[in-house]
Amino acid sequence: MTQPETGAQPGREPSERSESGVRAQQPGQAGGDRQRPLLPPGQYVPRTLPVLHYGPIPAFHQDTWDLKICGATESGAEPRLRWDDVAALPVGDVVGDFHCVTKFTVPGIRWAGVLASDLLRRYPPAAAVTHVMIWADFGYSANIRITDFAAETTLLATHRDGARLTPEHGYPLRLVVPHLYAWKSVKWIRALEYLTKDRRGFWEERGYHNTADPWREQRYSYQETQGEGPPQ
Repeated sequence: MTQPETGAQPGREPSERSESGVRAQQPGQAGGDRQRPLLPPGQYVPRTLPVLHYGPIPAFHQDTWDLKICGATESGAEPRLRWDDVAALPVGDVVGDFHCVTKFTVPGIRWAGVLASDLLRRYPPAAAVTHVMIWADFGYSANIRITDFAAETTLLATHRDGARLTPEHGYPLRLVVPHLYAWKSVKWIRALEYLTKDRRGFWEERGYHNTADPWREQRYSYQETQGEGPPQ
């Protein structure tokens, strides 16, 4: 699973270059009051922020790191972005709550990085694409609907609360999808695969819900109704 935090290493400071900002507003939440966060069912606010992930923390080598955009791209090409390419992209920021399937919620996190909607404009998928598989080091993956990836609050984050991510929290690049359970917010992203047919990612193959909406408490695959999972 994947969780948030702060940290350090090469990159740009969002306070210097932030070009857009979005606040994720949850169902039933009025205005911007963060003093008494509205929680999805079964969630609680922890005293400290846990660190959860599957497998080892990958080493980052700036000279060899890349981000591949593959699958059903509009152009048919499969570009590879080097770290300098990612660092040169416009910076956006998003404020949203972070909902872990293990039942904790961290309210009001400010993330900065590359808006997924901006990446889609620069590297568009084919018209038939319905989902995106997000790949990380060591073969970890998570699938999300293209509409979730394209949401204005979805971000490829490099910073949290004004500080660069630390390795244990996804440095150099992690996905953030505030409106889904946090295992969909993949750490250590290495590829975005555009899919014309849905298929399950790592935890989805191991019993977790395919769509992962915390407000509907979609934790486990046995809860899926027709149309929520990939075709059989």
